[in-house]
Amino acid sequence: MLNRTLAPESLQVNEIKFLEPLAQHLDNGIPVFTINAGKQELVRIEFIFENVNWDASKPLQAVGVSHLINNGTAKLSAKEIADKVDYYGAFLQTEYGADQSSVKLYTLNKHLQSVLPILRSILNESIFPEQELAIFVQNQKQSLQVNLQKNDFLARRQFANSIFGDTPYGSNIDAEDYDALKREDLINYFKAAFKPENCTVIAAGKFEENEFAILNSVFGNKWENTESSVINKFTFEASPAGELLIERPEAIQSAIRMGALSISRNHHDFPGFQVLNCLLGGYFGSRLMANIREDKGYTYGIGSAVVSLRDAGYFFIATEVGAEVCNNALVEIEKEINLLKTELIADQELDLVRNYMLGSMLGSLENAFSHADKFKNVYFSGLDHNYYENYITTVKTITSQELKDLAGKYLNTDTFTKVVVGKK
Repeated sequence: MLNRTLAPESLQVNEIKFLEPLAQHLDNGIPVFTINAGKQELVRIEFIFENVNWDASKPLQAVGVSHLINNGTAKLSAKEIADKVDYYGAFLQTEYGADQSSVKLYTLNKHLQSVLPILRSILNESIFPEQELAIFVQNQKQSLQVNLQKNDFLARRQFANSIFGDTPYGSNIDAEDYDALKREDLINYFKAAFKPENCTVIAAGKFEENEFAILNSVFGNKWENTESSVINKFTFEASPAGELLIERPEAIQSAIRMGALSISRNHHDFPGFQVLNCLLGGYFGSRLMANIREDKGYTYGIGSAVVSLRDAGYFFIATEVGAEVCNNALVEIEKEINLLKTELIADQELDLVRNYMLGSMLGSLENAFSHADKFKNVYFSGLDHNYYENYITTVKTITSQELKDLAGKYLNTDTFTKVVVGKK
């Protein structure tokens, strides 16, 4: 009989299997990577385009195109696009990132032949109607006005600009940038970025030879967009360490964001740094949570992260604390960082983090779509699935001494940019 007074045995995840994609090309050269898995007649096809032609004087070109690309073509209005997609029970999703923009299509296999021509029209013939642009500008300006009242938004925005400057990673967008956005700018960017030589397709679900043939018949020929383009490429130097206070005398809470440029996914120390970050502030049982939230009661939540971008990586810590304890919180954060640099981590704590990270990785691979997302992460970093094998090995085997060495190497608070919005 089950003894419910005893906790179940905790075992480390032994093996995690990743689905390798099948690499093919459409007739016009577009690379297609397919994760063919699952029994349901459902596919997700993602068209990914590198961001190009960065112009600091027009920072909203790529963002505007991503938001408005399905709001009207030469043949279909925004309403007609929405009605046709809904009719087939499909779903379109656009995403903008600092490095790439994408359009995702979710559809049943039986409707793929009918839905893909709609997407073809969007990716070839979008016209960005003035009326839709005006609505977008109005909505975004209102959203910005609301966000500018939020301390955490201001801290995040100022921190990014401090370490990345006026690039897609750190551009300080304001209302005037939206007012300056012109339809001609969107059309020019659309023609430069949304073309076969700048496109990668990642398909997932029940995607077999028949589905590939349909995709090739719709998208494998010549596209209309032919404007010249240069893929964005940036280099960054560590900004001088400093502390910036944006005073808000009426603030009840102060937002803190601190960190610095760091390594990205293609650096050999990155998996180990992820383990170190998890210990410090990467999950609910982290040291920062235990100290700042549970012990001191300064905040509802605090976390840290290591972020990998194509041209850079960075580390940050973020929280909102009571304004009257802001200084105390900063002291405690630095204390926790210094402990990682001076003391070895106990085996029990490290084992808990290992199990959490391996369990999280296993839990994130629930279907073909999530396997495709994992592949996308390494592909656009110039890596392959060997990265994940190395990551898993590192999580299982990294020692307390190695983590202490990494803390000394990458967690130097003297080099951090520290932003506080509120009262200190």
